[in-house]
Amino acid sequence: MENRRLAVLCSHLRPIGSNHISCVSSVTCDSNSKEHRLRVSKKEVSEKDCIFCKIIRGESPAVKLYEDDICLCIFDTHPVSHGHSLIIPKSHYPSLEGTPPSVVAAMCSKVPFISNAIMKATGSDSFNLLVNNGAAAGQVIFHTHIHIIPRKARDCLWTSESLQRRPLKLNQEASRLADCVREQISSTNSEDSELQDGLTRNY
Repeated sequence: MENRRLAVLCSHLRPIGSNHISCVSSVTCDSNSKEHRLRVSKKEVSEKDCIFCKIIRGESPAVKLYEDDICLCIFDTHPVSHGHSLIIPKSHYPSLEGTPPSVVAAMCSKVPFISNAIMKATGSDSFNLLVNNGAAAGQVIFHTHIHIIPRKARDCLWTSESLQRRPLKLNQEASRLADCVREQISSTNSEDSELQDGLTRNY
């Protein structure tokens, strides 16, 4: 597990050929907003050391596919398939749950037309949309990002696709889990409302 995570991290740090480098505009990776300070753990990597922030600031090379005021799309430097790309917010958010909903919405709104362009360019007819959120899920760069992975029939990309899936048992255990998830959603919505009210009062 550790070797795999290290390999993925190194793949993002690996320099790419000069003939394919497209510099991105310099944008400050700002994590100083009040909302962000309330959400981000002190243990998380700072934007100063974040490879994606360095790419955004123009300090590291990347192949840029798309850019706007909120996000950037680049090729993954160690793709699992031809055309494997990443959508990255220009501000530094270490995890998906720490990323403001408006930023997540902006990133996701770009998926249809960027993925369509990638599929046409690669001759694919399908793609996986993937987020590795947290170390146990395989996240190695703690700056929120979305993977767009083009797929073709019988490419056998994921070992898990050959695993047998079991039907959900609608029993008491499933019911308890559903109740627990709904309780967490309700609690999170309440906390978000209180946070928003506090930010509004401060302004």
